[in-house]
Amino acid sequence: MVLKIRKYLVAGLLTILPLALSIYILVVLFKLVDGILGRFLNAYFKNLLGFYIPGLGLILFILIIFLTGFVSTHLFGAKLHNLFDKALGRFPLLRHIYPSIKKVFEFIFSENRVGFKKAVLVEYPRKGVWALGFIANESFKEAEDMIGKKLLNVYIPWVPNPTTGYYALVPSDEVKILNMSVSEAMRLVMSAGLLNPKELIK
Repeated sequence: MVLKIRKYLVAGLLTILPLALSIYILVVLFKLVDGILGRFLNAYFKNLLGFYIPGLGLILFILIIFLTGFVSTHLFGAKLHNLFDKALGRFPLLRHIYPSIKKVFEFIFSENRVGFKKAVLVEYPRKGVWALGFIANESFKEAEDMIGKKLLNVYIPWVPNPTTGYYALVPSDEVKILNMSVSEAMRLVMSAGLLNPKELIK
């Protein structure tokens, strides 16, 4: 009886806590983003109209992001990004922090442009231990001529930051191709193995 009660309590906690924490994070983010611009706009509307509009700051924030993306893509393109990166690179602290954060976000939001072909298993860092990697491309001919085997360019990401990792030339007959998408494998890496492939598919 005690074991059943404990089982139900644990099941209830596992159901409620993630949901409650997710809602709490969303509420905190909403208040944070809405408060950046909303407090000034709502103060103006409060004095002018006698009421304020909840979420106005968030709407304006999303609109600014959209317009910035539109302008930087269609009008200035890569030149604007390069000038912005160079400008931030002159600040002592930002030039060390900004590039790393930018790479993480580029990796998350530009997954289709990364170019990984397939998710694979390779024996790394020693025989008998398998690591999850990604086929980036076929190897260059000079290396294959020297080794005498067909090689594959395999990227082995590090946990928890998959934007850094280890690059290896692996013989094609020693690579085990997985029956899972690159995005599923990447989420598996970013979860540090906490999620299994079945949970990723769900």
